[in-house]
Amino acid sequence: INELIQKKQLLEAFASIKYLEDETIAERDAEKYKDNPQEFVRKSKDVDLLYNSITNMIQSIVVGTLEHPTVEDAMLTSLVTLIAHEEAAHPNTGNAACPGLDLLGTPRKWREEWREAIKESARKRVQRVPMASKEEESSWLDLHLGFLQKQLSEDLLKIKLSVKKCYPEEYKVCDIYVEAFHNAIASHLQDLSHRPLEFNELYTLLYWVANTYRSELFLGHPGLKPEVKTENLSLLLTPDDWDKLKNDYITSAKGIIKGYFGNILRLEVREKWEKEVHPEVKENLYHSSLSFDIQTIIGEHMKISGTISRSLGTQMLELCLAELHEFIPRFGEEFVAWSTAQDSPIFAPYFAAYINSFHNLVSGLETVFKVNTEELQKILAALTRNFTNIFLNKLRTKAQPLLRKILTKDWILATERPDSLASAISQFSKHLQHLRDPTGQELLRDVHKYMVREYITQVIKPRRKMNSETRQQVSEKMNQEARILNNMLIDQGSDSDWLLPAIHHIANIIGEKKKDKIKEYVKELCQDYPDIR
Repeated sequence: INELIQKKQLLEAFASIKYLEDETIAERDAEKYKDNPQEFVRKSKDVDLLYNSITNMIQSIVVGTLEHPTVEDAMLTSLVTLIAHEEAAHPNTGNAACPGLDLLGTPRKWREEWREAIKESARKRVQRVPMASKEEESSWLDLHLGFLQKQLSEDLLKIKLSVKKCYPEEYKVCDIYVEAFHNAIASHLQDLSHRPLEFNELYTLLYWVANTYRSELFLGHPGLKPEVKTENLSLLLTPDDWDKLKNDYITSAKGIIKGYFGNILRLEVREKWEKEVHPEVKENLYHSSLSFDIQTIIGEHMKISGTISRSLGTQMLELCLAELHEFIPRFGEEFVAWSTAQDSPIFAPYFAAYINSFHNLVSGLETVFKVNTEELQKILAALTRNFTNIFLNKLRTKAQPLLRKILTKDWILATERPDSLASAISQFSKHLQHLRDPTGQELLRDVHKYMVREYITQVIKPRRKMNSETRQQVSEKMNQEARILNNMLIDQGSDSDWLLPAIHHIANIIGEKKKDKIKEYVKELCQDYPDIR
């Protein structure tokens, strides 16, 4: 009988075992073993061992079904017949054998063994899918899931086309196999989810579970329909494991986003500030890629997270905004530290470019991402004030030495060029025309007002007396410098026309000899600037 089993001639083997079993039962009932119970135990055990050998062979055949290139139709058909013969020979009366009693005549439950063998087959097939180590291949998980997808798709197609036809409809063979593979994959993914995974690996696993598994790329492939159904399958991961994966993903993303923002800052320092590369001008405004880079990072990570679930996309957006609120002040501190440590010609252009970029950032977050930017606007407003103060301090530093020369001997003798003050101021003011309004216009007004006020302050300081000829020289020099300064600022976009006559009025008063004329000039000054009194 064992030889028949080894040759997989299971129907013949079963018939022989059944004959031996029936014979032993008859002899037992005839009390043949009354005086020799050990002989009965031996024969009963032989029957049990032979049935167990068939059970093992059934398991081996089922597990091996998907291992071979072709399906042995006759073997599987014979297996179905064998199970039917056994079920007919051992009808399930509902009376399970009691421990310690012989198993003669009891159902062998080979259909259940068949199901368990399918589960074991699925488990082994999943476990054998190639999986490189992280050290060998950085994309190990992506590759592994790809191999898993390919191999099991081939297995399911084989079951549909070649295995299913060997079984009666009542076996629901496709459903049994699909459930077995589903559970095997679920167990495997649970093991994977408990590994220490990095950000990209967490995304790969989440995406595969959420999108690939039931899609046309795998279980939902048209070639597997209608036999392979996914509607009634349980969740691949438990809610707790799924939530843990998503939480790990967001936690891991925090470091990734912080790193990306840090890279933006490093590139600005290394490639622009240190190399003194001037910013581009687009649509007459200084341009920085800062806003675009930040929005790209947020958009890409929100998009890929949203492919897993809408809530995860929202969580990613919230994370990015939190990191942005930390990054902007850090960026500002670096720019302030760099700009105060040196007198660089690219400070003013980048001052304007970054303020323009801040405006674009707020606008983009509001329109594209529908974000409430109230908190961000407060941060950016403080940063803009800080940048503006540095801009004005640098301008004052350039202007004050030249302003202090006004009415000095060298100034009167015209050793300084009449446009030297305007040229110094222009190093800053000329860049404001490339700063987005209203900020650019407001700042240009402040510069214009500051220069006129400081110029007049220098002129009206108590000085030594001047003769009429010197006073005339001073008047002409003041008028000349005022024209150059005012024309330059107006050309650069200043709309502070009301400031234009101020220095000219003072110059006319200084250069006039006649008291009546002086009174007339003073009257004109007071009419134009009533608050001067």
